[in-house]
Amino acid sequence: MDKREFSRRRKRLMDLMGDETVAIIPTAPVYIRNRDVEFPFRPDSDFYYLTGYPEPEAVAVLIPDRHHGEFVLFCRERDEKMETWNGRRAGLEGACEIYGANDAFPIEDMDDILPGMLEDRERMYYTMGNDATFDQRVLGWVNQVKKQVRTGVNAPDEFISLNHLLHEMRLFKSRPEIAAMRKAAKISCVAHKRAMQVCRPGMMEYQIEATLLHEFMHSGSRSSAYPSIVGSGENGCILHYTENTGELQDGDLLLIDAGAEYDSYASDITRTFPVNGHFTMEQRQLYELVLTANEEAIKQVKPGNHWNDPHITAVNVITEGLLSLGILKGKLKTQIKQESYKKYFMHRTGHWLGMDVHDVGDYKLDGEWRVLEPGMVTTIEPGLYFQPHDGLHEKWWNIGIRVEDDVLVTKTGNEVFSNGVPKTVDDIESLMAIAG
Repeated sequence: MDKREFSRRRKRLMDLMGDETVAIIPTAPVYIRNRDVEFPFRPDSDFYYLTGYPEPEAVAVLIPDRHHGEFVLFCRERDEKMETWNGRRAGLEGACEIYGANDAFPIEDMDDILPGMLEDRERMYYTMGNDATFDQRVLGWVNQVKKQVRTGVNAPDEFISLNHLLHEMRLFKSRPEIAAMRKAAKISCVAHKRAMQVCRPGMMEYQIEATLLHEFMHSGSRSSAYPSIVGSGENGCILHYTENTGELQDGDLLLIDAGAEYDSYASDITRTFPVNGHFTMEQRQLYELVLTANEEAIKQVKPGNHWNDPHITAVNVITEGLLSLGILKGKLKTQIKQESYKKYFMHRTGHWLGMDVHDVGDYKLDGEWRVLEPGMVTTIEPGLYFQPHDGLHEKWWNIGIRVEDDVLVTKTGNEVFSNGVPKTVDDIESLMAIAG
C-alpha cells in the first residue's frame, strides 16, 4: 500500500487528537512457538495501520505540532551480523525514507529519549492492557517526567485509550483498503473452488487445508487470515474446529471456513458441500434454508439499515424453516421470542471485517445498534449445526452448515466480495463434477 495512505491516516488521527497531545503505539511482540523457534511475525494491526512498518521491536510516537517532526519511529538499527542470520532491516534511514517517519531512533534508546517527548503534553493517547510489561514502561516514563515538575516541566495529566479514535477510523475502509480486501477475497475464492474440486472420500481434512494454503500462497497471499476450519461430518458442528485431522467420509458434508490475508487485510469465507459431490435430500433441505438466510440477510446490508437488521432477517428465515421441517414446533413469533433456534443457530450472523478477521469498531452507539454506512465491511454467515440429542430425528444428526460472505456497504447498497465461489446446490455439484 502506498506510503501516502499511511501518511493520510496519521494526519487524520492527529487532527482528531488535537494539539498538546502525544500518542504511543507499539507493534506486536515476537512470540515463541517452542524453545527457540518463533511464530511468523505479524505487526500489530493498529500499529501497521498507521505506519506500514513490518518489522518487530518498533514503537511509533505521534506528536502533533512537534517542530522536529510529528511521526517518530523507534526501531532496530542496521546490523550486518544480525541481518546475515535473520534477514534484512530497514534501519533508521529506511524508517524515514521508506516508511515516512520524520525522525527515527534506535529502539534501545527509547527509555532515554521518549520521556522528553511527553513533556508539556496535556493528554496522552495509549491503549492499556495489551502488554502489561510495556504498560509499566509507559507509566515509568510519565513518572519520570512528573519528577521534573519543580523545573517547570509538566507531564500529561489525562490518559485516553487510542481505541475509540483509531478503531472508528479503521471501521470505514478507504479505496486502497477496499482494493486489498477484494484481492484477499478473490484469492480465497480460488482456494475454495479448488478445495471443492479436489475433495474425495478418504482424504484427510488437513489435505484439504493444504490445498487452501497452497492456493493462498500461489495467488499472492503470504498466509491465511486465521487458522482454517476444515470440518467434515460431526466436526462441522464445532464452530471453531481447527484440528483438521479427520478422514472425509462418503455421505458427509464438509464445512470450510478459510480466508487469505492480503497486504494485512483479511477475507473470511465459509462454504459447505458434500464430500462425494452430491447432497442428500436432508442435506439439501437444510443447506437451502441456510443459503436463503444468507441471501436475505445480505439484502439487508445497505446504508440506513442498522447493524442488527441482517441478523433479525436470518433468524426469521431460519426459524420459519425449522418449523416447516418439523425440527421446531409451535408458532413463529413464539419460537423467535423464546430463542428456540439457538439450539441449532447459536452465533450471530456477522461481524466487522478488515485488518483483523473480527475487526474493530463499535456495534452499538449510545446503546443503539449503529446504522450501516458506506465503507463498512461485514460478514454474513448464518449456520445450522445438528449435534445428536434426544428429540432430534437421526436423519439430521451431525449435519453442520454455514454459508459466509464478505460484504461491503456501498452508497447504493452492497458489494459481495466473495461471489466468486459457488454457493447454490446446483453450482456446487456442477463444479465438483469437474475432475480436480
